[in-house]
Amino acid sequence: MTIISPLKREKKGVSVKILITGGAGYIGSHLVKQLGEESDHEITVLDNLSTGFRDSVLYGEFIQADLSDFDKIDKIVKEGNFDAVIHFAASLVVPESVTDPLKYYLNNTANTANLIRSCIKHKVNRFIFSSTAAVYGEKKGEEIKVKENDYLSPLNPYGMSKLMSETILKDAAKAHKDFKFVILRYFNVAGAAIDGKIGQKTKDSTVLIKVCAETAAGKRDRMYIFGNDYPTPDGTCIRDYIHVEDLCYAHTKALEYLNEGGESDVFNCGYGRGYSVKEVVDTMKRVSGNDFEVRIKERRAGDPSAVIANANKIRNVLGWNPRYNDLDLICKTAYEWEMKNALAMSA
Repeated sequence: MTIISPLKREKKGVSVKILITGGAGYIGSHLVKQLGEESDHEITVLDNLSTGFRDSVLYGEFIQADLSDFDKIDKIVKEGNFDAVIHFAASLVVPESVTDPLKYYLNNTANTANLIRSCIKHKVNRFIFSSTAAVYGEKKGEEIKVKENDYLSPLNPYGMSKLMSETILKDAAKAHKDFKFVILRYFNVAGAAIDGKIGQKTKDSTVLIKVCAETAAGKRDRMYIFGNDYPTPDGTCIRDYIHVEDLCYAHTKALEYLNEGGESDVFNCGYGRGYSVKEVVDTMKRVSGNDFEVRIKERRAGDPSAVIANANKIRNVLGWNPRYNDLDLICKTAYEWEMKNALAMSA
């Protein structure tokens, strides 16, 4: 594994005013940090702090508000005179979406529709939407890498709530020709900032690498693998893992693309390489040096056996070149973040 220092890119391009919803969350806060360090954009962060953390927002103006407060959101969009919106705010726990689907359709879909309406009303004509690979569902056939134009069939309400939001966004753009969007379909996001300043603080996370890192750091007594009877080489689910800093760079490239007059489009954000749950667990054990306890439980509802990105389009169209495509590095930054916070809490 090669240790890579944070990349400082030359600040370039026009400076714009950006509203980032959910910017105190895991991915949003990393993007705020990246934009604050590498651009001259004027950043406003909006978050209700239900799952985000105020101290993770290192740059920009902060507004605490909930997207369900339609009148307040409309006023913020109107008075902000924004050039672009980057929309992260959403509920994203797949098992919870199965047991409480209305929460996901209201928070993810209805709130997104209202935000889009406010943007169009107040002529905020550049919109970057945080979507998910969950819109694809189960890939059939020999080729398991999903492409942006593949058939979409979510297996859970979380994925469906995002697909519905994508549809609303596309239909709105057809009706309002000046309104342009980029939809970024995330695969499995993990890791922490390379410089260690921020990381994933989500409480009771169900994200595999986060759970592995917490267990390796002694914050959990054990962890569980949900199902070892999938039709994969070792029986556990296969996913495409992407470092959070590379994902954030995809957002900066999408913003640059829209600023330069790019047309509305959809892009996968992944590396095109899948790892099984067991492979991830073994990697975390190796990089942490801790042989933590792992137990097998029954499958979770809504989990497809394998989802891997075909990411050629984002490389070719946006010129996105990931820098941290290394599972050891992703696991190492996640583990070091957990250890850093464990030490801070005990001090």
